[in-house]
Amino acid sequence: MAYHRLFSLLRCSSLQRCFSSRRQDETIMNVFDRKAKRRQKNRAAMAEDVAVYDYLRDEVAERMVDRIGDISRHFPMALDLGCGRGHISKFLTKNQCPPCEIPSVKVVADEEFLPFPTNSFDLIVSSLSLHWVNDLPGTFSQIFHCLKADGVFVGAMFGGETLYQLRAALQLAETEREGGFAAHISPFAEVRDLGNLLTRSGFSLTTVDFDEVTIGYPSMLELMHDLKGMGENNAAWNRKTLLHRDTIVAASSIYQDMYGLEDGGIPATFFVLYMIGWKPHDSQQKAATRGSATASFGDISSLNKPKE
Repeated sequence: MAYHRLFSLLRCSSLQRCFSSRRQDETIMNVFDRKAKRRQKNRAAMAEDVAVYDYLRDEVAERMVDRIGDISRHFPMALDLGCGRGHISKFLTKNQCPPCEIPSVKVVADEEFLPFPTNSFDLIVSSLSLHWVNDLPGTFSQIFHCLKADGVFVGAMFGGETLYQLRAALQLAETEREGGFAAHISPFAEVRDLGNLLTRSGFSLTTVDFDEVTIGYPSMLELMHDLKGMGENNAAWNRKTLLHRDTIVAASSIYQDMYGLEDGGIPATFFVLYMIGWKPHDSQQKAATRGSATASFGDISSLNKPKE
């Protein structure tokens, strides 16, 4: 596995949205406030202790690089979509060569509107960036078009029941103290949806799996502090921007009572969805034509029957 040139795409949600790749009969789900998310990410990136909050992204990036390492292929041109602080490139070059030996270019753009021509890259990777995208099918379609034939997309995003403990504690506390609850945890994609979305976008040989990453914190307050430090606080349009102090205290107590660890801390579970999809090429394996089999299941089952 080798890399000749690496493009790093930094997040920017304020670019003029000049085109969309979705079909006319599709409606984009406008779930996230992209401007708010940009402000959150900018504040996190400019903090003096920004490196303190790299632990989760580094863990996921290392697991992604393990998957990329299983692909026996040279990648002359690669794109790191939503590169953040360069977590992927750090592990890609860890055991090979210094990052400075690979020519790289940084581009500031919006993940939903990629500024690259068709057939540009042999490899596109994205680690923990796409779960804030409103038009995920459109983004997958653009990634597909930016890949060269037989190019591969490898991605990771939060999904499923990520932070279910925090969600439950906040809902119970808010219902008890305020007579109802608002959305404090952003909605996430399900593992069963990603394969269909990749296939609809044109990818072949798709693979989707997931990991559970559980991290211990002293209390719910430290968890919420770290989420803010990562720039991963809620950015849904229907979010509630203010949490009353007594509600937070109650939620922390509920979290501890329901999920507390023996050492006095609490766990926070992140479901990380991993996906791989290839742009079709004549050299790739293809499913056999329907009806072309030379043996039936009946013939196979008869092999186990004792001879009379």
